[in-house]
Amino acid sequence: MFYKRKRMKDMPKDNIKQEENFNDINLEEDLDKNVSVFRSIFKDDDTIIFRWFENQHNNLIKLCIIFVDGMINSEIVNENIIRPIVSSNTLKSDKTIVDRLCNKIIVSNNVEKTRSLSKLVSSIVNGDTVLLTEGSKDALIISSKGWQTRSIEEPETEKTLRGPREGFTESLLINLSLLRRKLKTSDLKFKYRTIGVRSNTKVCICYIQGIANEKILQELYRRLDAINIDGLLDSGYIQEIIRDRPFSLFKTLGSTERPDTVAGKLLEGRIAILVDGTPVALTLPSLFIEYFQVSDDYYVNFYFSSIGRLLRIFGFLITISLPAIYVALITYHPEMIPTSLIMNISAAREGVPFPTIVEAIGMLFVFELLRETGLRMPTFMGQALSIVGALVIGQAAVDAKFISAPMIIIIALTGITGLMLPRIKGAVIIIRLLFLFLASFLGLYGYVLGMAGLLIHLLEINAFGIPYMYKLMQIDPLEELKDTAIRAPWWYMKYRQRLLSSNILRNKTDRRNM
Repeated sequence: MFYKRKRMKDMPKDNIKQEENFNDINLEEDLDKNVSVFRSIFKDDDTIIFRWFENQHNNLIKLCIIFVDGMINSEIVNENIIRPIVSSNTLKSDKTIVDRLCNKIIVSNNVEKTRSLSKLVSSIVNGDTVLLTEGSKDALIISSKGWQTRSIEEPETEKTLRGPREGFTESLLINLSLLRRKLKTSDLKFKYRTIGVRSNTKVCICYIQGIANEKILQELYRRLDAINIDGLLDSGYIQEIIRDRPFSLFKTLGSTERPDTVAGKLLEGRIAILVDGTPVALTLPSLFIEYFQVSDDYYVNFYFSSIGRLLRIFGFLITISLPAIYVALITYHPEMIPTSLIMNISAAREGVPFPTIVEAIGMLFVFELLRETGLRMPTFMGQALSIVGALVIGQAAVDAKFISAPMIIIIALTGITGLMLPRIKGAVIIIRLLFLFLASFLGLYGYVLGMAGLLIHLLEINAFGIPYMYKLMQIDPLEELKDTAIRAPWWYMKYRQRLLSSNILRNKTDRRNM
């Protein structure tokens, strides 16, 4: 994977037009010429507004502001920029006019003076306002972002029974503020990167200094800096590009829309990546056991959360194994089934023209078809379609002797347990089919061979240098296994994972002293 990333960074860029280089263009003291430069840069873009105005007490003071219509706060531009400049009676048309505007006239919490044309262009397309003045080679970048954003609400895909109801939005600054509210410490650090030749998407790396592993952080910086892509529209782009074992079915970067989940990961020593324009944050390194952990586990009693995790693990084993085991037993090992049960299954299959393997594949295909259709349709229609479709198609298939009734039960159990684990959905579908084909050719031996291959594959995966099965294959169960298949009480979870964090002490609570 490192070789692939190096080749991606060093590959010829003939097919990717690089961002315009404005370093060889300088601003002049002539306002008209400066404005013409920006007009040529933003040629054929009607959303770019050029607003000329003058000081009412001195006609020699001419100015022009440039901004993108729809991306600025009009009140800030009108009341904090134009009005103070137009009405000021202290301005003079000399070389210090820009400094006076910056320090005494303009009312804004963020004003920057620069001559960099590339920085000015970048600021305009990011929603800021650029101020040009007659007689000065300097320009001002004034913070005026004000586009509409979605309100903070609970994520649809990560609903919780107990805990915060907040979810990330598409605004990066709002998402960072949600994290700040959870972790009120100066050790929480935010580092910006800009990725995307054309999109110039702002990406933020979040970590807690003193807890996050410095080696993992430096490796993350290296991988992000190696990304060379035209546009970055979602965090999924980064997840696919920088992950270890890119052809594996399992992700080495987690994803979530919940600020409380990200805050919990940061406290464990992990690192988060937030991308402007998407509500989905990435956390790394992500381990296999995290597929079976949800935020509710830390908000309810440890007995109930442990039961929930065990059910999810058991559901994972059922959803990938049940069709394969059923096909293997019916096809190769009927003697392992109780006599009365095998007689009932044989009677139910009487008249069915297809082999068991064809039945299983056909029903799995129909189930996935109904699930995907219900997911893509509007909510009120999707639920009705899924329920009615499953009932009607299943009953009609049994009555027509296309499918046996036991196969309907097997696929129903497989589908229900698969819905318990939405974050591993893709891997489950492929693993289930692989096990099914192995069992159809080799019986239970094929299933066992598939499970062994899956376990070996999981054991050889690393996530940013951390074993993917870390915490499940440790020789120190008293410390490393307290937050895996079960969740121990908080007063027993005193330490973070050694490989993930540079500071392993997490909890000083001692129940004996309470």
